[in-house]
Amino acid sequence: MPTIDLKYGRSVIPFEFAAGQFEILGHDENKPSLSDAQIGEGFDKPIDSPLLEEIVSPGESVLIVVPDATRQTASGQIVNLVVRRLIANGTAPHDIRIIFATGIHRKVTDEEKAAILTPFILQRIKTLDHDPRDLMQITRLGETASGISAELNRALAQHDRVIIIGGAMFHYFAGFTGGRKLICPGLASAKTVAATHKLAFDCEKKTRRDGVDTALLDGNAVNEAFMEITAMIAPAFALTAITNDAGEAVDLYCGHWRTSHRAACDAYAAQHTITVKEKRDVVIASCGGYPFDVNMIQAHKALEAASHACTDGGMIVLLAECADGLGRDDFLNWFEADSSEQLAERLCAKYQVNGQTAWSLMRKTERFDIRIVTELDDAVAAKMGLRREATSEIAKLTVGKHGYVLPYGAKFQISV
Repeated sequence: MPTIDLKYGRSVIPFEFAAGQFEILGHDENKPSLSDAQIGEGFDKPIDSPLLEEIVSPGESVLIVVPDATRQTASGQIVNLVVRRLIANGTAPHDIRIIFATGIHRKVTDEEKAAILTPFILQRIKTLDHDPRDLMQITRLGETASGISAELNRALAQHDRVIIIGGAMFHYFAGFTGGRKLICPGLASAKTVAATHKLAFDCEKKTRRDGVDTALLDGNAVNEAFMEITAMIAPAFALTAITNDAGEAVDLYCGHWRTSHRAACDAYAAQHTITVKEKRDVVIASCGGYPFDVNMIQAHKALEAASHACTDGGMIVLLAECADGLGRDDFLNWFEADSSEQLAERLCAKYQVNGQTAWSLMRKTERFDIRIVTELDDAVAAKMGLRREATSEIAKLTVGKHGYVLPYGAKFQISV
């Protein structure tokens, strides 16, 4: 019988099924990882931008913005090469700082910093932590055309040059990760994060706003707000990676913060969009392991992908370790609502960012029978409308059923 190893946290769960029972949707990147020399070649051919060495002059201060531990961006290798280039060009190490774009996520741990940057860089370059609720860290740069206050970490305004380093992946309402998201919401105040995210929800229709969806950038109100606020900083240089399952860079797009990121998104979508002829009654979805299943808020992104492949009333089995729990202490409170419609009313009365994720999750539990293999407690899973299952039960649940397996649920978009 065919067997596939599905990633779960930092381990795997083998799933055995009858021949012809399941179709596998998605795969690991089959391209070899980029060498330092190949990444250097990318630096030398930036998109719509001068060379990095022509942008940053000796004596200027540089702020490098990197994602937190919930993203897979090959930042360790890329940051190392950027720092070496800057120093070789005359920038002093003490003029370089690195800040983690955590948005409203928790602070990055010391262990995670070493993994994101490598111990070599962490020991030599000063790092900064972003706190979206610390008003001493925040400065107001103005407001968007729609009246959103643009409040960002003041370190962005205190350095001569800002370099953003991230990765392109699908995002279920911002379209894609990376690029402008490193600035907003990555380094925005809690107030600005909430105001920009609220654009994703239509409070008249009590549902997702038209134009706000996975892989959509043009006409996406959330993306457009992120872009407008990021333009107030106008990062000097951007680097966006596409990574394989091991988190290694297989493609890199460098240059202007707008156009190089857009090129990366276009390439990612072309490589990671899967069209199926029909939806099926059962979908087995792994988030792709750590960091994509580090908490429930992150794991929901794989559930979003799985929902596009499953028939209404069908079963989705989600493998999500959630070693960090839900991702927010107050996330579970949203599930006091009796329905997604009632949750939407609460959300519109007093908007909070994670309330929208809770609404999206509840909508899915109303449409599908969702089972979850997880380290979350039974009671916590049940309150969210999920039924916790043991690993040994997966095969029993799917006997005689035909469906799909998504081994890298967070990385692929499914369309019918």
